[in-house]
Amino acid sequence: MTGTGRAPRTDIAFPFRIDRRGRTADAGDDEHVRDMIEQLLFTSPGERVMRPDFGCGLLDLVFSPAGPELASALQLSVQAALQRWLGDVIEVSSLEVVSEESVVRIHLVYVVRRTGSRRDEWFEGRGDAV
Repeated sequence: MTGTGRAPRTDIAFPFRIDRRGRTADAGDDEHVRDMIEQLLFTSPGERVMRPDFGCGLLDLVFSPAGPELASALQLSVQAALQRWLGDVIEVSSLEVVSEESVVRIHLVYVVRRTGSRRDEWFEGRGDAV
């Protein structure tokens, strides 16, 4: 049991992979939440068949001219997507989005609502990965 009185839960890890035992890799609560955030950040709207509005389109803006306007647009886009899709799962404490050349870096500090754990994570996406 965790400190919250709930039994720990496991979910399928993202990206899907096989673990060292030859089984589907799994992820605990906090790791699964991080996986969900990564999927949201790097999924472009229209990419999911049954959820065409899922994602925040970060990689679509990577090759736009860098500047304060782009940084603000990216930050607002990420904040809105996190609130819309994961607002019941996490509470965002701080968010910083940096775009340099063909790379976007996101520094996100958040609390996982289910476990109460505070996480400090960096996410990075490259425009050439699209």
